[in-house]
Amino acid sequence: MDALDNKLNEHFDGKLLRKDLLHRIKKGTNVPTFVLEFLLAKFCASNDEAEIQAGMEAVLDTLQENYVRPDEANAAQSKVATKGKHRFIDKVHVRYVEKEKRHWAALENFGSQRIAIPEKYYRDNDRLLEGGIWAEVTLAFNGIEEDDYAFYVEDLRPIQLARFDFEQYAEGRKTFTRDEWLATILRSVGLEPDKLDKRVQFHYIARLAPLVESNYNYIELGPRGTGKSYFFSEFSPYATLISGGQATKATLFYNNARRKVGLVGFWDTVAFDEVGGIKVKDPDTIQIMKDYMANGRFSRGVEVIADASLSFVGNIDLSVEQIVNSSQYDLFQPLPAELDLAVMDRFAAYIPGWEFPKNSSAYLTNRFGFITDYLAEAFHHQFKATNRYEEVSQRIRLGKAIEGRDEKGIKKTVCGFLKVLHPDGPPSDEEFEEYVAYAVEARRRVKEQMNKRKPDDEFARINLSYIGANGEEVIVYCPESKHALATQQPAHRRRGGTQPAEESPFNLEPVVVAGANGGPEAAAVAPGSGSIGEADTLVEKHFTILYGDTGHTYESIFGPYMRGAKRVVLEEPYIRQNHQIQNFVRFCETALKAETIRAIELIIGYDEKTDMQDIALKLEDLKQSLLEADVELEVKINKNLHDREVRLDNGWTVKIGRGLDFYQPPQSWFEIGASDLSLRKCLETKVDIFRVEVG
Repeated sequence: MDALDNKLNEHFDGKLLRKDLLHRIKKGTNVPTFVLEFLLAKFCASNDEAEIQAGMEAVLDTLQENYVRPDEANAAQSKVATKGKHRFIDKVHVRYVEKEKRHWAALENFGSQRIAIPEKYYRDNDRLLEGGIWAEVTLAFNGIEEDDYAFYVEDLRPIQLARFDFEQYAEGRKTFTRDEWLATILRSVGLEPDKLDKRVQFHYIARLAPLVESNYNYIELGPRGTGKSYFFSEFSPYATLISGGQATKATLFYNNARRKVGLVGFWDTVAFDEVGGIKVKDPDTIQIMKDYMANGRFSRGVEVIADASLSFVGNIDLSVEQIVNSSQYDLFQPLPAELDLAVMDRFAAYIPGWEFPKNSSAYLTNRFGFITDYLAEAFHHQFKATNRYEEVSQRIRLGKAIEGRDEKGIKKTVCGFLKVLHPDGPPSDEEFEEYVAYAVEARRRVKEQMNKRKPDDEFARINLSYIGANGEEVIVYCPESKHALATQQPAHRRRGGTQPAEESPFNLEPVVVAGANGGPEAAAVAPGSGSIGEADTLVEKHFTILYGDTGHTYESIFGPYMRGAKRVVLEEPYIRQNHQIQNFVRFCETALKAETIRAIELIIGYDEKTDMQDIALKLEDLKQSLLEADVELEVKINKNLHDREVRLDNGWTVKIGRGLDFYQPPQSWFEIGASDLSLRKCLETKVDIFRVEVG
């Protein structure tokens, strides 16, 4: 242990965890960090190595016994039916079925959508109805034949602290310097601060701001693999992640039919992952979003006030240097057209995602940090119960170029830093000035990019500044664009709008981006194209389809990457039941639409319960049908097959945790989504699309 470890154990005994234990157990599990640390804190609360090892084994045994993998749903159901009851660790969702006038629970990996649940659980835990929560849940078997359900919830305990003392947390903070506390926070999220410079450390703190500051809206765009979505999917049980798909006003804001507030009413933070892929079919959704981002309220027949912060994270596939030096493009380029200037202007900050290091074990810490759940509770308390805005307003001094939304955004960013780093009271003048400088830069990045887009001078006042402790005005620049003339003096202002675009010396040439194996890949971008890296160039993608998401189809996931391919190999162990075979038929239909595929190879698994003869008959019908379309189907069997992936001979590989079977079964064949899979609700699964060298 180092000096900081000793100091933490002295003042926060019982609330800490050695983070290397998490790294050791995290591999091979699909369980969020705060769930794993809940178990580790339960079994490994010791400094004795022998006790820690015994605790690790207990955690692994608990996961083995109580955590259900997606492919073990049938075995889990059988275990409950045989034993009468069993306790699981899983994400629990509850939905209200109007035509039955009752609520049904579902465990994400249990495989049943009709689990009876007592009212007290969803009455006391609203988030069960809006996104679901991770919990220890005891399921019991219902043997009454007259009932239309086989299982019911006997007990449910959310995985979160039973009690949290904020005063004790703040009092403990007083014994640490700012830099010690900064290191503590970073170690608590699994990072070693000694391996990160101060600027990058501040970036990580900025990521945490929406977890402590209500109605705080920010955007982070950058390369893949920097952990952009980690904080919202793994770090806090009070945040929810929307991954692509359709963002509807009923889901996000208010469902008029049910008269219920959407996600913004139940979560501290709603994060949009892969923001470039957001689909918004109803223009009203964006208008409501604008109203909400501006003042935390909106109207949909009723006036609704909510606190949730909105975070937008996504990828930039091209060189930042070339973008800022281009008169054609800006750093908001990956955003869909629906997220217009009015939405951009409501971002308090733009975090430069390209400055974060790629995820690597080299940056992980093996020191002590707060148990994730403990820190999440500290953040949640400040989100709900503390307000530092007036404190910041009285202390901050900003320059004349600062306008209304600039000021609000800067102040809220500073508030976020104070809540994370100074829960016990005000920072020093020097520390406060550091936060102000960071906040001004983060807002300037928003302003610069809007100024590039707007053909007039509405956002021209980009030289944002603050008054330092010495009374001097300090103009803050963004390091990536400080010397980029195309950003500092956009062409439309230098030319007065009279010169043709072709005469600009900053036209963006075809760009070379890193391929999957580090080699160059030509990505020609036509001037005036709507998006970068999407229309003409396929890119690697890594995202999560969340439980209840819609808008995901085989055609949207696989279709673009099948173009030009002649052969496709599908490894899918579970093509056994009728609906699974139908899924494969739909997959083949998607392959046909690519027009170039001439061979499909299917590799399936089996067990002693598999009726191979029946499967063979059904696949033979499909084989003959494909032959009529000049496509050959070859079926192979591998008893040991477990992984699921699609390999194309054009170099692309698609891995989906659940394979083709990521749709929820419809409750009725007469409901929306029964026929159109783009409207069918999904189960949660990870999708990885990457390119390999074709040898």
